[in-house]
Amino acid sequence: MIDAGMDVARINLSQTSLEEALARYERIRAAGLAAKRPLGILADLPGPKIRLGAFEHEVRVESTQMIRLAPGDGPSTEACFTVNYPTLLTDLRVGDRVTLGDGSILFELTEVHDDSFSAQVIFGGLLQGRPGLHIPSDRLMLSSPTAEDLRLVDAFVDIGVDMIALSFVRSAHDIRRVGLEPAPRGPLVVAKIETRSAIENLDGIVSASGAVMVARGDLGSECSIEDLPHLQKEIIGRCIALGRPAITATQMLESMITSPSPTRAEASDVANAVFDGTSAVMLSAETAIGTDPVRVVATMARIASRADQEFDHEGWAPTIQRDRLQEPLSVDAAITDVMTMATWRAASDIGVKAIVCISRSGFTVRAIARFRPNTQILGFSPDERTVRQLTMSWGATPVLIDRIDDMESTLQRAVRQARDAGLLRTGDLVAVLAGSSAASGMTDTLRVLRCP
Repeated sequence: MIDAGMDVARINLSQTSLEEALARYERIRAAGLAAKRPLGILADLPGPKIRLGAFEHEVRVESTQMIRLAPGDGPSTEACFTVNYPTLLTDLRVGDRVTLGDGSILFELTEVHDDSFSAQVIFGGLLQGRPGLHIPSDRLMLSSPTAEDLRLVDAFVDIGVDMIALSFVRSAHDIRRVGLEPAPRGPLVVAKIETRSAIENLDGIVSASGAVMVARGDLGSECSIEDLPHLQKEIIGRCIALGRPAITATQMLESMITSPSPTRAEASDVANAVFDGTSAVMLSAETAIGTDPVRVVATMARIASRADQEFDHEGWAPTIQRDRLQEPLSVDAAITDVMTMATWRAASDIGVKAIVCISRSGFTVRAIARFRPNTQILGFSPDERTVRQLTMSWGATPVLIDRIDDMESTLQRAVRQARDAGLLRTGDLVAVLAGSSAASGMTDTLRVLRCP
């Protein structure tokens, strides 16, 4: 999958034990080292996720079928679905409609008993493993992160994970409760937008996070399906304006779980996410349980690459400057906006072959990536975790540099290293973008030079 185009591997902690997840982490890390290219690893926390007890085998439920829904931790059967949510019988009511998985299976609660609900299936389908059950976030009594989330965070921070995704974020306070050091000393925190509250508190969440995921499964259950495409655009737009990578996720190539090729609608969905400005597109079941994960990754990479060729690079920067960049929060932010816009203009007007960014934290790379320049972005950092975190940023080729000392010598070493790696050729015009010091907290230096 790395060879086919995977830049970040996601470990879904909802579907595995901690021991299995840690072993998987080590295998992924070894595969990235063997491939000799940066590979980010994202640990996706379960959050207050309500799941059914495991099905021993694949089960099909049919429309109009009656089933029972009972709180408990035991296995689920065709007749009775157990749910790992003790207050199920008090938080839901007769007449509620609830969905399973990504919303494809719907049933209505018809009667409450001492130990369970009776429910009628409205739309049926196949069930396997431990599918999630969606309870509207305004009824959900659990908060994020959970105690189990924090236990998992401690384990993955200890082994050096690059990114951690926080499920069911409702406000910036949820992100602060994780208690991690800022990246790259700690992992990049990815806020999953999948509740109504998250939409209402979007700017605060984006500002407090390192990246954002448009988690269309639960978000599609929380909001009207006709609103979902517009919410996707709004979320991605705010991420770009604030310099945060945006991931678009859920059912992107769903048919390829079993099919050798996607539907035409799925291909259009991936391309349109790129046109919206998304930084990354994510696969889930397609590669977790799909029959040919390598083919899926390669297909996704081809569709995204082709969409990049048609992307409106010239019109993008003026559009986000006019419509999406709000009044800067500080003088430092204003300087960064001006310098990155000037770099985009230089790349556009004088035909630079690459934008070389020198950054310990990756901030400079993410700042210029907002403008989607029609040239490669080379992100140099002496921090290995930063290099792996930059695998999520649009258009960035992360490169490890031995150190950052004075700006002039670091600049010259970075350009020579890019030339020696075949990323630049002698005589190429290069824009170099950096902060003048680690303490400045802004991107304030732009140089244009020729590669020696």
